[in-house]
Amino acid sequence: MSRKDTPQGTDNVLLDLGFDDAEELSAKAALALKLNELIDQRGLSQTEAAHITGMTQPKVSQVRRYKLQNISLERLMQALVSLDQHVEIVVQPAWHEYAPGITVAA
Repeated sequence: MSRKDTPQGTDNVLLDLGFDDAEELSAKAALALKLNELIDQRGLSQTEAAHITGMTQPKVSQVRRYKLQNISLERLMQALVSLDQHVEIVVQPAWHEYAPGITVAA
């Protein structure tokens, strides 16, 4: 395949791979990454993290393994809040700086 034939990628590998819910999965992954960092920093077991966040231990296990299909964005945000984090959602027009879509900075 020549360079001209190479498809142009985006900043979202999940979108490039053809996932229909790529933006949502990327947002979930960013939140799960932060959640996992906090669990690691605090040295929490999955059971302890479940108790603090109000999740079940199997759900915490799913987050730890980035198996996020059955976990909502809202649930991940609530878990972060229960670990003393501030979660902010900003809605703004999609103009020059921002294309329509979802972005999470954690």
